[in-house]
Amino acid sequence: MARAFAREGAAVFLTGRTLASLNAVAEDISASGGRAKTAIVDALDEKVVDKHLAGIVNNAGSIDISFNVIGLEDVQGIPLAEMSLEDFTRPIFISMQTQFITAKAAAKYMIKQGRGVILSLTATPSAKAYALTGGFGPACNAMEGFVRNLAAELGPLGIRVVCMRSAGSPDSAVFIKAMAEEKKLAKSAITDIANDTMLKRLPAMAEIASVATFLVSDMASAMTGTVANVTCGTTMD
Repeated sequence: MARAFAREGAAVFLTGRTLASLNAVAEDISASGGRAKTAIVDALDEKVVDKHLAGIVNNAGSIDISFNVIGLEDVQGIPLAEMSLEDFTRPIFISMQTQFITAKAAAKYMIKQGRGVILSLTATPSAKAYALTGGFGPACNAMEGFVRNLAAELGPLGIRVVCMRSAGSPDSAVFIKAMAEEKKLAKSAITDIANDTMLKRLPAMAEIASVATFLVSDMASAMTGTVANVTCGTTMD
C-alpha cells in the first residue's frame, strides 16, 4: 500500500517496530521517484503516536490519510472452550486500543483541515463464522463497528472513515513464510481457503493496494462508514 500511495504522488510516512524493514520499503519508494520517511513508533502508545503525528504535520503541513495495520498477537487453532481469557481478549484489546489511538490522533488534525481519510483493514472472520479463530474474528468485528461509528461522527466534518476486508493474500509475507516452513500443509490450506471463495482464488497484495488507493482517493468521495469487500467472494454484504 505504501508503494501504491507513493506512485499516486503521496508523501508516505512509514512507522513500525523494525527500522530495517521500514527503510527497505522507503528506499524502494525513493528509487522509484517517490517520497518516504521512516520512524520507530509504538502504535499502542498514545503519547508516542501524538508526538509523531505532530512532527508529520509540522513537516508536511497536513495529514490526509491515516492507515493502521498492526499485528494483533492472536492465537488460533484452539477451541474457544479451551482458550484462556488472555489469549481470547488480547487481539480485541490490541485492535481497539491502536485503532482508537491512531484514529483519534489523525482526526484531531483532519478536523482542522476539514478533510481526510482514515482507513483500516479486517479479514473474512468479521463476516463469516470460522472455527478455531479465537479472538481474531471478534477483533475484526469490533474494528468494522468502530469504523461505522467513527464515520458517523466525523462525516459532517468532512472526514471519511472506510475499511477493507481481505481474504488473505498468498503473496504476503505470512503466507510465504508458512509455505517455506510447511510447504505441503500450507499449500493445502491455501487451496481450501481459495475454494471457499466465489472466484476460487485469493486476492493478491497488488489488488488490496489498488482498492486502498481507490478508497482514499476523490473517486470514492461518496463512500464512508463502509467496508470494501476484497475477499474474492468469500463473504457477502
